Amino acid sequence: MKLKFYISIIITLLTVSVVAQEAELTAKVSKNKLGVNQRLRIEFSINKQGGDHFSPPDFKNFKVVGGPSQSVSQSWINGKVSFSQSYTYIIQPKRKGEVNIGAASIKIGGKTIKSKPIKVIVLDAVELPKNPNDPNYIAQQNIHLVAEISKSRPYVGEGIYVEYRLYVSENINVYDYGVSEAPKYSGFWNQDIKMNGFPVKMGKYNGEDYRYVVMQKALLIPTKTGNLVLDPMKMDIVIGVPTGRADFFGNVITRNIRKEFSSAKKVIRPKSLPLEGKPENFTGAVGDFNFAVTLSKDILKSNESSQIKVGVTGKGNLKLFELPEVTTPVELEKYQPERKEKVRVSSSGISGTVSDLYTVVPQYKGKYKIPNVTFSYFNPKEEKYYTLSSEDLYVDVIEGKELITNTDKFDNSVQKQTVKLTGKNFRYIQTKSSFEALEKEDFFKSNLYYLLLLLPLIAIPVGVFIGKQNEARSNDIVGNKLRKANRLAKKYLSEAKKQLGNKEAFYEALERALHNYLKAKLGIETTDISKEKITQILKDKNVDETTKKQFIDVLKSSDFARYTPITDTEMEAEFDRAKEVIVQLDKQL
Repeated sequence: MKLKFYISIIITLLTVSVVAQEAELTAKVSKNKLGVNQRLRIEFSINKQGGDHFSPPDFKNFKVVGGPSQSVSQSWINGKVSFSQSYTYIIQPKRKGEVNIGAASIKIGGKTIKSKPIKVIVLDAVELPKNPNDPNYIAQQNIHLVAEISKSRPYVGEGIYVEYRLYVSENINVYDYGVSEAPKYSGFWNQDIKMNGFPVKMGKYNGEDYRYVVMQKALLIPTKTGNLVLDPMKMDIVIGVPTGRADFFGNVITRNIRKEFSSAKKVIRPKSLPLEGKPENFTGAVGDFNFAVTLSKDILKSNESSQIKVGVTGKGNLKLFELPEVTTPVELEKYQPERKEKVRVSSSGISGTVSDLYTVVPQYKGKYKIPNVTFSYFNPKEEKYYTLSSEDLYVDVIEGKELITNTDKFDNSVQKQTVKLTGKNFRYIQTKSSFEALEKEDFFKSNLYYLLLLLPLIAIPVGVFIGKQNEARSNDIVGNKLRKANRLAKKYLSEAKKQLGNKEAFYEALERALHNYLKAKLGIETTDISKEKITQILKDKNVDETTKKQFIDVLKSSDFARYTPITDTEMEAEFDRAKEVIVQLDKQL
């Protein structure tokens, strides 16, 4: 009895919940754009029981190919009840243009409710396969790989992002996928944006409802103007597509196929930074920044060190410009700065802090002024240049050697001072002397005499031999160039060698080393570095095709390897290849 009682209560609650819903008749089409020779599916659904006397719209601009087919579904999930009764038609347009599908109606509870009209755009006829159930055709119509860019007309140096989305319709299943060809970003500084998983989202593509997944996202910063093309991304996807047939129980039979999809090319046209109002000390900083110069210690003793920090904080192309240099008095010995970076890359751009740390060591006692430093940047949102200036800094050296100055150079008065004894630097004049006899042997026929006599006979052949060796080494032009190139390669690749095993840091250091080599050797700026520019310059320098191709391949490999798994052995091989190509290139330049 209790079981029957509980079942009655559940059925009652279910019925009350369904009845309590507000009745609504909705219309949904399978596509909003189609060719005049294509078909579409339109479904009218009511969310409440009791609907009767359904009246479809007047399909005057369409031919009804199939339907109506009626279906009813009801579910109860987590205490929530849903009901749906639908009427489905397959229709084909009769003409091109913008065509409206009128409202359908149904009676429920003594009232008549209507759906909203739907607008459909009919285009020219498209090529259809002989078999409309061909799995390849169905896959092509229901899966789309699209590159979405945040801005098509950025300034040079302004960060934008590209997002590769895979759109999949609801009647298609994806079982496996893989990137067969990564996109290329020629003319851009780029950085992959890390994503947490691949969540499925709902969105629209060409006006139709799709599920989509963001497959890859990257930050792009254009380094030059012109029409910059984003090459396609290609993927191999295993898809389950309906065959148009059903099994014994009425379930749709699907077929798995593997198909390659490619995104369309995207063209980005960066704008040059304005010349009006451009500061003289502008070094290419684009974004929104704060600037500060600080001193770790301002009271020192002689030979005690302090650090001057020149830092830029904010959002923008933090990795693509030079920080201003600090000028110090000659009495403060300044060392080469150490670059520190603490940045984060996201879809909104690069944010964080970059700084140069200068170590200074005072030599003399005194108080010294470090002049203020200025930093300029361009804000792309406000389209305006800004110049920031730091405060003057002062270092007080309280102990150490006195700085000798010539302030009394023109003073004719002479002041007598007492001689101060400091160690053995100064002595009073001695008034007494003591002498001792020195015993010495005759130099003639001594051991030293015969040694010095034979020394020229030995030194002449040795000198002749060393001279010939030096002459041969000087005449060895190829060998000298090779040794010089090896030293140069080691110099530029030293940082990359330290990062072996750390993929991201290694390839960033390797790419930076190749860029720095080109800047030092060919005199080109960072904003001018692109594979096309490099190829043209090397061609003008009469570099052979093999070396030129090897250098570009190393750059491409460094760019591509960031998005693929790489072993330590492969990184070492890439390092050796970069070293060899610098050596070969330096021998020809």
